[in-house]
Amino acid sequence: MVRGKTQMKRIENATSRQVTFSKRRNGLLKKAFELSVLCDAEVALIIFSPRGKLYEFSSSCMQDTIERYQRHTKEAQTDKGSVEENMQHLKHEAADMLKKIELLEISKRKLLGENLESCSLDELQEIESQLERSVSNVRARKNQVFKDQIEQLKQKEKILTAENAMLSEKCGEKPRKGSNEPRETRPYIESSPDSEVETELFIGLPPERRIMNAQALLKLN
Repeated sequence: MVRGKTQMKRIENATSRQVTFSKRRNGLLKKAFELSVLCDAEVALIIFSPRGKLYEFSSSCMQDTIERYQRHTKEAQTDKGSVEENMQHLKHEAADMLKKIELLEISKRKLLGENLESCSLDELQEIESQLERSVSNVRARKNQVFKDQIEQLKQKEKILTAENAMLSEKCGEKPRKGSNEPRETRPYIESSPDSEVETELFIGLPPERRIMNAQALLKLN
């Protein structure tokens, strides 16, 4: 015989209600005992019948279990209150951060030259001063970067010069003089008009050509 599904509603018949209470009470007490033994759990069960009779089960001292429950409940309420306070604090901080971000956005637009219609003369002068200070800082930083790069290039030049000298010594060659070393200059001697220079100047055909021409003329004659 298959049992039908029990409807979860109050049993109207008093006798049937009492019988069901007794059966399920005993089953619940049995389950509580099994849970405490099998799982080594601290279990406390309190049941009041419809007539007000008390039924209880405790795996240890009932009073100790109740006090432990009360402490746990109090701590949970305290933690819940602390969590709510922290949430409120975080909400206020988020709202303040949003306001600061909005003010920074407005200041940024003004520095970019936008939305200046609502600015007074003092505000415009303050913006101008901020921009001048910013430009001055940028230029100073740029000059410093240039100086650092020049120093790095000088160091690289020294290193390369030393390496070049070492390689020249290994190859048995004299190191080439750098462009910074002074070159030896020879004085220019201008020729004086009194200096005598012997030159042999000949105008006409070379001797070999003259002999050949004479032989050709003799044959024609």
